[in-house]
Amino acid sequence: MWVWMGLVSMVLLGVYDLCKKQSLNHNAVLPTLFFSNSASVLLVLPMVLLSRFAPHALEGSLFYVAPMPLGWHGYIAIKSLIVGTSWTCAYFALKHLPISIVSPIRASGPVWTLIGAILIFHEQPSPMQWTGMGLIFGCYFLFSLLGREEGILFLRDKWVGLIFFATFIGTCSTLYDKWLLHEVGLSAVQVLAWYFIYLAVFFTALNGLLWWPNRKKTTPFQWRWTIPLIGTFLLIADFVYFIGVSEPDALIVIMSVLRRCSVLISFTAGALLFKERNKRKKGWVLLGILIGAMLIVLAG
Repeated sequence: MWVWMGLVSMVLLGVYDLCKKQSLNHNAVLPTLFFSNSASVLLVLPMVLLSRFAPHALEGSLFYVAPMPLGWHGYIAIKSLIVGTSWTCAYFALKHLPISIVSPIRASGPVWTLIGAILIFHEQPSPMQWTGMGLIFGCYFLFSLLGREEGILFLRDKWVGLIFFATFIGTCSTLYDKWLLHEVGLSAVQVLAWYFIYLAVFFTALNGLLWWPNRKKTTPFQWRWTIPLIGTFLLIADFVYFIGVSEPDALIVIMSVLRRCSVLISFTAGALLFKERNKRKKGWVLLGILIGAMLIVLAG
């Protein structure tokens, strides 16, 4: 059953990526972030309120958000700051780059997680993990060559730099999650529910400080029904993932690989929907990155 949960989560994440690209086409980034996250908040808020005022309704289920010490809220607020920064950079990059460029770079997250684990936790990569890292960096070089055909210079393009930075910051969030869950002792649903709520505070401040005062000088905001679907698909994908992981015989490594494969859906559908170039060549490079990511995850 947990394998099916992993597959469902993979499909939902692929659709989530497509909704992001469709929402950001010729649209303002910051209000898109705010309204998409608001959809997630509307879904998690009833869980938080019921857990607080009618705990018997959810207690013992995956949806129960247990009370936490005030200091733990501070930890989750820091996570929201990390995630909010990563998403902001990624959304701006996705607005200006083909999804067939963005998806493979985002798929390389495990290599940055591994590098972080080496530097922070002093982990020693296995030969298989070194092979995966080498394969991914080799594919990056091939991507830089393909990008030149579309006028995208990897070493000079600021949007490429931004998506790499977003991926790196996302890696920091993954390592921070490990600390929150294993060292602090938070549950997955506590982190998931509260960080969406604190993200709403972050995006409200970001829009109030940066977008609203300059809204007449920048890209205008257009409401699209794919915007709330971003937050909806992301939240459901994460919950399905946690349900699968909670099963006693679930293998976290396999679940991680399945979720990473969501880029195949967003890459293929996005390339066809948005009429992007070099789809076949990019597809082979994406496959190489996915193989490298799987070698890293499976060896871990």
